Amino acid sequence: MTAVEAPRRTRILALASGGGHWQQLMEMRPAFEGCEVTYATTLAGLPEEFGASPAVIVPDFSRSDLWRLPLVGWRIGSALRRCRPDIVISTGALPGVTALALGKLFGARTIWVDSVANAEEMSLSGKMARRVADLWLSQWPHVAEESGAGYFGAVL
Repeated sequence: MTAVEAPRRTRILALASGGGHWQQLMEMRPAFEGCEVTYATTLAGLPEEFGASPAVIVPDFSRSDLWRLPLVGWRIGSALRRCRPDIVISTGALPGVTALALGKLFGARTIWVDSVANAEEMSLSGKMARRVADLWLSQWPHVAEESGAGYFGAVL
């Protein structure tokens, strides 16, 4: 008698900067049920506060301190090497765009969900993510229509 091998669970790297981006990602957790998820954020203590594990902390950075990109890229790349995700998803901000771009290099499918806070237009990070996201979403129907993003509702 041979044992039937269980199918491998989908692996996800879910990354968001602290604050509202992280809150929105945490609201999406039911969608990850049955998957093997590694969480990543820029603020130490957040994963523990939300019971999100395993988790990694990556440095934050923005347009004003792009010199940090190599360090952020190294940390995200290390997380990608460890978890080998099938999917990389982010609700923002610039570290999330970096994760999507590097995730593509690792062969992952990528999903960007622009923050609900961007009610008038797609965020700058969201505009950048368009180039590397397989699924590019806004949480506002009029922003989705104007930008060409998809819309499936709001997280919050």
